[in-house]
Amino acid sequence: MGEDKKVSIAVIGAGGVGRCFLQQCSQILPQYPNVSLVFISRSSRSLRVPTWNHVLSLDTWEQDLAASTDPALSPQELLDWFGTTENEIILVDNTSSQDIAAFYPDFLKDKITVVTPNKKAFSSEIDLWRRIVDNAYPNDPDGGFLYHEASVGAGLPIISTLKDLLETGDEVQKIEGVFSGTMSFLFNNFAPAEGKGGKWSDEVTKAKDAGFTEPDPRDDLNGVDVARKLVILARMVGLQIESTSAFPVQSLIPTELENCSSGDEFMEKLPGFDDEMEKVKTQAEGRGKVVRFVGSIDVAKKAVEVGVKEFDKGHAIAGLKGSDNIISFYTKRYGSNPLIVQGAGAGGEVTAMGVSADLIKAIKDCHGWKKVR
Repeated sequence: MGEDKKVSIAVIGAGGVGRCFLQQCSQILPQYPNVSLVFISRSSRSLRVPTWNHVLSLDTWEQDLAASTDPALSPQELLDWFGTTENEIILVDNTSSQDIAAFYPDFLKDKITVVTPNKKAFSSEIDLWRRIVDNAYPNDPDGGFLYHEASVGAGLPIISTLKDLLETGDEVQKIEGVFSGTMSFLFNNFAPAEGKGGKWSDEVTKAKDAGFTEPDPRDDLNGVDVARKLVILARMVGLQIESTSAFPVQSLIPTELENCSSGDEFMEKLPGFDDEMEKVKTQAEGRGKVVRFVGSIDVAKKAVEVGVKEFDKGHAIAGLKGSDNIISFYTKRYGSNPLIVQGAGAGGEVTAMGVSADLIKAIKDCHGWKKVR
């Protein structure tokens, strides 16, 4: 199993997913006596151990961080600080920061393991993605380990399933599914397989009130979040996708509302465009189908697209409930009966679970594996 090593964990991002992650760490880390929490930061402040022999408290971290007067560290300052210990370092980035993502190659090159749900690291410019992958183990035998299960599908095993398929020699032919909990909730209620469904603007309002959308729902309705996830998976199967603008992404924002000054103004004016979405739903119903917002990757055709698509009511995608995600992997081995992963694809707890599961793998890979029985 290798020599037990001291492993130090640094966490960037302590709100939302980060808070849920740290709560889960209070159950995980006591099982690994060689592993300690040494750093927590949010946008304006940070909390770190005075020496590498100290440990931050998982019971009082919120109060301790709130009381701290230390500013947040830049990625370079954090890297410099990591250089003052011989401990193995695991950096957990719970943010969506492009600046931090841009520093992943440097962390990995310095043998620092990175665990993150940050989609931007793997879906922005392809040069950054290449440098991240090239500097991570095993492409660089001396590089840090890299885990990003929660960058697609929150806690669902999407990334790991695809890696297993590829690494065992299967040929992935197509990936298709509902990749957004927000879009799933909207369409499952707007165009249910059974029943009538509500008005589009009413369903958007319900989703917003339930916390399924961003404060400005346009950030969900523009399709970019789904497109980022498709870029990540497409690159994993070998497609050299430059960015989310390299393929068709359907936006559900009416052109007339794109320049609304706020999310509130957008929501106020959205009912005036209900007829457009109602027409889409009614036309599908006339063909015995329902509409869903999906993403698909056709590997042979090198085609990626995101948008509204019709499905027979008996199709697995048509039968989704709530805010579930569903991703189908069509491969040579599985033939016409795809491997399907389905479940909650959004929410702080399940996203944090994906990050926590990656952390456990990282601890074992860094040889901090000795567990308390």
